[in-house]
Amino acid sequence: MLWVLLLVAWSAAAISCIRLCLVAARAGLLPDASPDAVRRVTDGHELTLYETAFLSGGPHRVVDLALVTMHLRRRLLLAHTGWATVVDPEGRDEMERAVIRAIGPEGQSPIAPIRATAATADAVRALADRLVTAGLAVPGGAGDGVAAAVRAVRGATLLVIATGAAALLTPGQEAGPGGPVTSLLVRFGPPLALTLGCLAIARMEVHPYSTWASPAGQRLLAAHEYPAADADHGVLAAVAVRGVRAVTDPALRAALGGGPAIPGP
Repeated sequence: MLWVLLLVAWSAAAISCIRLCLVAARAGLLPDASPDAVRRVTDGHELTLYETAFLSGGPHRVVDLALVTMHLRRRLLLAHTGWATVVDPEGRDEMERAVIRAIGPEGQSPIAPIRATAATADAVRALADRLVTAGLAVPGGAGDGVAAAVRAVRGATLLVIATGAAALLTPGQEAGPGGPVTSLLVRFGPPLALTLGCLAIARMEVHPYSTWASPAGQRLLAAHEYPAADADHGVLAAVAVRGVRAVTDPALRAALGGGPAIPGP
């Protein structure tokens, strides 16, 4: 029975840690060989609001930002019922034109399908490719896989502890020179140390486990400041960073399905 529990503990620890390493390497989230590489990426790069939105929340956040921008500039009407109506069919940039195309020729559509369609538009994909190439974003939201792998390692840690406790409570175990507890620590300590060490490294190297921004992108987000040119610009910056729940207008927030408002940082 002891060896079965030990095999389970080692298997869970090894598989989860290997998975985390592979996913992190595949996502390009392992640390650069030199800090100069990160410095070359971030120096002199001023994030636009669209770039901020993508790094903070991905393609759907970019579309939300475009929708709110067009609504505030009176080029689009977002009703609290969840419908969008085109007021000015001439988009000011590629993102706005993608939203207008997603609405369709009738000039009116529910917001949910607009968001889904515009999030896959060429303009959003081009933005994503540009940020990935710059080293500021992870490809395809691969950071979500890192977060899932970290959760798996945490689960393996709890499983190792549980199997060790089960082994301690199992009658008829042979005690080593230091007693049964010491004997079990010798057996179950290495897989526990493996998972805890893997979690500690992940915490230092790839935390926070962002779905979209790379570590360099996260540092750039944290350091970036958005001068409030006007009140609307402050709203747009808040939407880019925190999403539609940062909108204080209840009708606009209801239109976008943002739920209760959240305070700013």
